[in-house]
Amino acid sequence: MRVIDSHLHLWDPAVLEYEWLEGPLDWRFAAEEILEEQLAGVDEEAAIFVQADPVEGRSLDEVRWVDSIALETGVVAIVAGARLDRGAETDAQLAALAEHERVIGVRHLLQSERDGLARTEAFRRGARMLARRGWTFDACVRAQQIPDVTALAASVPDLPIVLDHLGKPSVGTASAPSAPDAGWVDDLRELAAQPQVHCKLSGLPAESGGVWTDAQLTPFLDVALDAFGAERLMWGSDWPVSSIDFGRLEDGAYVIGARQRWFRTVADWAASRGVDADALFWSNALAFYGIR
Repeated sequence: MRVIDSHLHLWDPAVLEYEWLEGPLDWRFAAEEILEEQLAGVDEEAAIFVQADPVEGRSLDEVRWVDSIALETGVVAIVAGARLDRGAETDAQLAALAEHERVIGVRHLLQSERDGLARTEAFRRGARMLARRGWTFDACVRAQQIPDVTALAASVPDLPIVLDHLGKPSVGTASAPSAPDAGWVDDLRELAAQPQVHCKLSGLPAESGGVWTDAQLTPFLDVALDAFGAERLMWGSDWPVSSIDFGRLEDGAYVIGARQRWFRTVADWAASRGVDADALFWSNALAFYGIR
């Protein structure tokens, strides 16, 4: 079985500053750490690095650092950080990122922005610049922002967009699970009506606080499958963010093997639904990101 992790993070606070890191996440997660979390029962494994939101102005340095450890970590492509709403400054940032061959897309982290930013002309201009370069856009939003992504996709139809973490729906907890919210379901279906939009099966463990049951999360995978079809889904670990159990200790604890467990959860679900595992875990992500 071949697996490409479509959503892997790496960072080292000794190399770059990350204002959002705290508790068990405020540690190094780099080459040595990911090598200890390689997936069992996999013949070939690779990864797409997704920007980890260092302090502003250091996105290019982040790309340089990831490039320097790419061979050790199995990273074959980079989704770099960039602000898309700053006109000429955006153009210059994209030009600098283009000097690095592994960069194939951008993520402007929308989950921490005001609702509606992706609908502004400034943001759409930046999105069109991505499309002209043949790059992709990772949309990391909270559930109420999914319609903003739908509007962006409609206004820039030649930009390939992938929704990170299924739009971060409310999944409840292992002991008190939540059923898929009807509003989220409707919004996901409307987004999926835009043919260039894909969806990552990632991040749900983090939304559950790092502890989950398969029965709790598979209904959300079913909604994504119904909306996007198997050909527009890809698996991502969201490592190490989704490997933190926030029920342990005061600030949470890193759980060895959580990445493997999420892989197994999605693999078992895919087998039970007749989803082509090679497409879900390999070829869909390669095709979306244009990796050859």
